[in-house]
Amino acid sequence: MKARVLIRLKAGILDAQGASVRRALDGLGFHEVRDVRVGKVIDVDLGGEGGDAARRRVEEMCARLLVNPVIEDFSVEVLG
Repeated sequence: MKARVLIRLKAGILDAQGASVRRALDGLGFHEVRDVRVGKVIDVDLGGEGGDAARRRVEEMCARLLVNPVIEDFSVEVLG
């Protein structure tokens, strides 16, 4: 079983990397870009777990290690 975790900075948290990307895109002529937010994707390959149990385990991983809950939000997608 595979799971994908999408991690993003919470609204209101300054995204310095996103601001740099937006400025670079503007410099390349993409003037229509108003904002860019950069996040992370973590793919986890789980053995033996499936469905809701797999989701709960990955959410526990996020709470204990993968995500900083002060500044980041996350979502979990169980694949296959």
